[in-house]
Order: sequence, then C-alpha cells, then structure tokens
Amino acid sequence: MMDEAQKAASEEVMRDKNGGPDGNGQFLNPTPMLDELEKGPWPSFISGFKELAERTEKPMLRGVMDQLEYSYNTKMGYWKGGLVTVDGYGAGVITRYSMIKDKFPEAAEFHTMRIQPAPGLHYNTAMLRGLCDTWEKYGSGIITMHGQTGDIMLQGIEQDKVQDCFDELNQAGWDLGGAGAGMRTAVSCIGPGRCENACYDNLNAHLKLLKHFVGPLHRPEWNYKIKFKFSGCPNDCTNAIMRSDLAVIGTWKDAIQIEREEVSAWVKEHGIDAVVNQVINLCPTKAISLKDGEMVIDSRDCVRCMHCLNVMPKALSPGKERGISLLMGGKNTLKVGVNMGSLVVPFMKMDSDEDIEEFIELVEGIIDWWDDNGLDHERIGETIERVGLKLFLEGVGLEANINMVTRPRDNPYFKAKY
Repeated sequence: MMDEAQKAASEEVMRDKNGGPDGNGQFLNPTPMLDELEKGPWPSFISGFKELAERTEKPMLRGVMDQLEYSYNTKMGYWKGGLVTVDGYGAGVITRYSMIKDKFPEAAEFHTMRIQPAPGLHYNTAMLRGLCDTWEKYGSGIITMHGQTGDIMLQGIEQDKVQDCFDELNQAGWDLGGAGAGMRTAVSCIGPGRCENACYDNLNAHLKLLKHFVGPLHRPEWNYKIKFKFSGCPNDCTNAIMRSDLAVIGTWKDAIQIEREEVSAWVKEHGIDAVVNQVINLCPTKAISLKDGEMVIDSRDCVRCMHCLNVMPKALSPGKERGISLLMGGKNTLKVGVNMGSLVVPFMKMDSDEDIEEFIELVEGIIDWWDDNGLDHERIGETIERVGLKLFLEGVGLEANINMVTRPRDNPYFKAKY
C-alpha cells in the first residue's frame, strides 16, 4: 500500500487534457524520481527519452516516463506480456501492455521489435539511416544497439503499426530476430573481417547456420530457447562461453607460431624484463620459458588463453592447424544457477563448406536430443546436468574425452628428482 507521500507523488505525474499536470500546455510532465537518474557523471537513458520525446513530440514516450515515475513511487512494475506477430512469423516482437492504461493511456502499448543484424555486425550508413527513419515514422525512435540477444532492439511501437513497420523494414533488407522457444539470433565477432587472430571464418559459419535454422528462428517449435555465438579465437569477444547454449570458439591444435625477428624487436623496445614480467610470469600454466635468450613455448601445457598473443601480437600468432572448439551450456540463472559452457568437442575443422555442413549436422543431432529429452522451459545445459553427460554423449553419438571437465584439472602426482 502507498503512504500519503507516495500517493501525492504518483498523482503529480497524472496529466490533464491540456498536455500538462497544471494545464500549462508543457509537453513533458514533472518526473522528480526520474530526474535523479540524470545526476552523476554517467549518461542517463532518461535524458535520451526526454530529448527524443520533446523533439519528436511522441505522446508514447511521455506516457512511458509517467508510468515509470509511478512505478518508482509505488515500487511495482506494470507491464504484462501477450502476443503480437507479423504475417508468417511467430517471433521477433516482444509485447509490452500496460496494466494501468486507464491511468496512463499514452503508455497502453510499448512493444519491442527485434531486428536481426548481419554476421559480425557489418552495416553501411545508408541502411542504418533508413532503419532510423522507418522506426521514427512508426515507433518511438528509441533504439538499443545491441540488446543482450544481439539484436537491434527497436523499443516502443503500438500493435496496429507493427505490420506496416515490418513490411517497410523487410523491403529495405532487414529481418526480425528470434524470440520465444526457438532458435535465437546468433552473434559473431568481426572475425577475419579485421582480426588477425581469427582461426576460422566465423562470419560464413554464422550465415550458413542462420539460413539453415531460419524456420525455427521465426516460428518457435522447441522446449525453450537456444543461442549460438561465434567467436573467431579464444579471446571470445562475443562472450559466448558465458552467454550462449552453444559457443563456437576458434582455436588451433599445433604450436603457437613465433616470429623470431618480431620477438627481438619487441624485446628491444620493451626490454627483457618486460618479457619475463608481462608474458612468462603471467602464463597460467607456465608453458613459456627463456632458453639461451630465446622464447620457448611448450605446446602440451598451452591452454590457448591468448594472453601472450595479445601482449606480443606481431611476434606470436595462432598455430597453422586451425578450427573450432564447441562448448555447451552457458547461460544465466534459470532452473539451475549461472553456468559457463563445458567443452564438448575439443577440436573440429571449419575450413570448407563441407566442414560447416558436418558441424550443422552435429548441431541438428544435439538439438533433436534436447527437444526429445528436455523439459519445458529448460535450457540444454540444464538438461545435460539433469540427466548426466554420459546419456547426452550416447544420445548424440559423441565419444567421451578427457577434456570434458566441469572444473579446472589438478594433478595429484609429482615426479621427484633424486
């Protein structure tokens, strides 16, 4: 229940027919609680809302701010879900209906359209300008680049405008992203487009997988959602291991390549102490050493942490035998707590279209197993944790491997020197 002060503050954001709480005709209403979010050194989304609302005079944005002010005072949220789609699609629009539209009719609907980005987030300015023009025409003008899903989030549109907005965006080459219990929008880093550490063409793999699974992406048909992220190297710039059910991480099998002349140039610039303190001593498995003044890397102990390659990018580079590792089960809290992906396929070639087709065939088998064995609203990592890794490997036809561990390995044995 609200006390008198909260009730008075809530009534303050109620707008009369003249466009202002006191009939003065001002476009925005007082929002003292939201104003607090504009204070401090960091940019505030409230400032963006206000600027766009006043510039475009969109009542929807004014209503959303009024309702948010009301929520802050009552300490409750007032949005509920539902279903809004476009012709032929069952996903891509996230519904937001107000539970108190009688108080704030301008905020009665504030749906979000998820727009699917290109692999590696490659755009040209003409497409982005067109996207912004269409969104300001039909929606609120608020855009998130990019949401946690990887999509471009167009936030704030009414139901009767969704189809027309989609049709115009689709004609310009855009498509809706994933939502619901199906394939979600995949994300890839810029990969070989600009990064010298890329160990496979993650952009091509992303595109082929997207085209293959475009059906369940637009028309959800599984127990729950499943997410892919494609990182070109173990730096994992898409944060795939933490944030995707299937993390496709570029890696290599052979030794790190060492350019001796570049090593010498780096040492000349930074000094031998920098090699020791910034590279050798910070190697987590102590795989790097100096022998007769030359850098030596023991490949058996290298865990591809990327630290040495990041410190000495010209001197060190990934090995020549490159491919991917597949990790599974990464997600945030749901039925089971936060999980990182566990290694399921230590190494797989991804050089050709045939390799990618083999990868997609493996993924189809994994998803089919999960769809048969998973519970409703259960992520694939939670299913594996519930039934056990052994049953999962048998179900998808994978052999157990010593690299399939759930925690860092410890060796209890040591070799004594006499």
